[in-house]
Amino acid sequence: MPRSCSPASVLTGLVLALACACGGDPVPERAAAPAEWALAVHGGAGLVRGEIPAEHERALIGSLERALRLGAGMLDQGASSLDAVEAVVRDLEDDPLFNAGRGAVFNARGENELDASIMDGATRACGAVAGVRTVRHPVTLARRVMERTPHVLVAGAGADRLALELGAETVDPAWFFTERRWQALERARAHGREGGGTVGAVARDRRGNLAAATSTGGTTGKLPGRVGDSPIVGAGTWADNTTCAVSGTGRGEEFLRHGVARSIAAWIEHRGVAVDEAAARVVRDVLQPGDGGVIAVDRDGRIAMAFNTDGMIRGAADSGGRFEVAIWE
Repeated sequence: MPRSCSPASVLTGLVLALACACGGDPVPERAAAPAEWALAVHGGAGLVRGEIPAEHERALIGSLERALRLGAGMLDQGASSLDAVEAVVRDLEDDPLFNAGRGAVFNARGENELDASIMDGATRACGAVAGVRTVRHPVTLARRVMERTPHVLVAGAGADRLALELGAETVDPAWFFTERRWQALERARAHGREGGGTVGAVARDRRGNLAAATSTGGTTGKLPGRVGDSPIVGAGTWADNTTCAVSGTGRGEEFLRHGVARSIAAWIEHRGVAVDEAAARVVRDVLQPGDGGVIAVDRDGRIAMAFNTDGMIRGAADSGGRFEVAIWE
């Protein structure tokens, strides 16, 4: 049997869990004790140990720590889980290190098409956008779809027009250009490779309400119009106060085929298992090795982070003093 291990954790400060290398089935990180508030954040799965320069690795850790501190500070001051996950994802959408917003990858035509969703666990209200090209913060437009329209998902040019009507910030498509993502497209065109990396956040606030949000640029070199799991409620995003909030990252088609986010909630609801076991079972037994990972928080503020790739950049914080960021298993 393969050995299993988990990243170190501390009550305060930042932890970079890089010392433990083990293979085999994914191992969920130990869930925190019940907490008044809790937050988990991810910045994408599929990272390969040894292929990321140390400087880039440190930059990823620093950026995720910044976003985690932002959300943790809001929750500690009494902000709603919905406000916190939106703020965290907005922060990461402006960071070119991540495949969302400013750092979004290019499709096969050299265009950026952005997807996002958000869900309120207290009411199961949800909103999503897909294929937007001029919206600086797709997660905010997704929330406005949820709160200001009768719809759940709006896509393409219609979503870009809706952003103007609802006052969401828009930019010229050139704003999303980054040289690093353009070079990734060139490599994909030459070698047929695709890249991933999505951002997401899940939270429980002091009132016991859960929320989840996910945002992505999709996969490098994707077909124009392709939509993955990130804007699909039940696949890449889920939240309900009776079970958990979930955000996924990885091969979107597989998350769609298996309804990954909702499946984790169903394990909790119908089998009565803990959130870390539910997340591990879906990632290990439903998805295939290399498909990706999830972050989740349950109604008691317990956090789970499970993945079946070499690495997933992720972080967790709660009212008990937990604060950690890690990449490798």
